[in-house]
Amino acid sequence: MTLWNAVLIASILAVALKTLGYLVPPRFLEAPRPARIADLLTVALLAALVAVQTLGAGQAVVVDARIPALAVAAGLLVARAPFLVVVAAAALVAALLRLWGWAA
Repeated sequence: MTLWNAVLIASILAVALKTLGYLVPPRFLEAPRPARIADLLTVALLAALVAVQTLGAGQAVVVDARIPALAVAAGLLVARAPFLVVVAAAALVAALLRLWGWAA
């Protein structure tokens, strides 16, 4: 199987899955349990994305300036700082650590 075959099969499966979603009765989706699962699944996927982007570099786990920057961002989010302040502070921490040569 070539790469293009895999891409086409994945695309067809994605469209088929989306089409099947329209066939689910609305009363099922409005129930409390599926709504709660959907909310928790969104948070779990976002957390996994953050973890992979912070610690991953190809097939390796890398500890560099992104980890302290993420810790600063998490602390500011807990303190309810505005999102732009969180992003700017995390970027500044990562940039300064890399400038000083720590975990570049």
